[in-house]
Amino acid sequence: MNSASASAHPDTARLESRRTRILDAAEKLFAEHGYDGVTLRAIAREADVDVALANYHFGRKHELFEATFMRRAELLNRWRIKALDEAFAAAAPNPPSVRAIMDAYLYPILHGPHITEPAWRSYYALVAYVNNSTEWGGKLMSRFFNPMVDRFIDALRKALPDAREEALFWGYHCLSGALTLAFAQTGRLDKLSGGLCRSEDLEEAYRHIVVFVTAGFEQLGLSTE
Repeated sequence: MNSASASAHPDTARLESRRTRILDAAEKLFAEHGYDGVTLRAIAREADVDVALANYHFGRKHELFEATFMRRAELLNRWRIKALDEAFAAAAPNPPSVRAIMDAYLYPILHGPHITEPAWRSYYALVAYVNNSTEWGGKLMSRFFNPMVDRFIDALRKALPDAREEALFWGYHCLSGALTLAFAQTGRLDKLSGGLCRSEDLEEAYRHIVVFVTAGFEQLGLSTE
């Protein structure tokens, strides 16, 4: 390594560290306050950087919002597509069962050490916010998640060849709603159940949601109405 590249490396690492801090701060604040309740200046203050640096890395607020949303979306998509590919390989030459497809969709994101990390909790709350937003839901969810969802819908077509096409999409709509509520972790379930259930327990959410949506999709495959 020459002296020029060696001296440049610390600056590059420092810039990347600041960029990550900006994304982390944006993730936390957008999850807590929504898009309109956060300013670039507040994000820069949370990240302990100058606001000019946030502008340098990401441009305007909506560009930072999209970058924040994209960062973990790509990882979630990879986890689920990998699980779906494994389900197809395990079931070959037949298509995977509905339960296997639902496991591939839900297990990677509702199970594992990441679900207790504050940063991931913030991101999941952000996904819930976006999915419920008329301004952002159609735009960001479609751009970052639709190609992955298309793969799962196609898998369900193969597993449920007699299901009506529109029924599959309504079934996914119900699945998406259940997952959005799980991500939001609002605490309402805790109060409703008198403490019997905890909305922050995402692994327990997985165990119930996967059974519920599997049965729902299987019923769609039998229904002729």
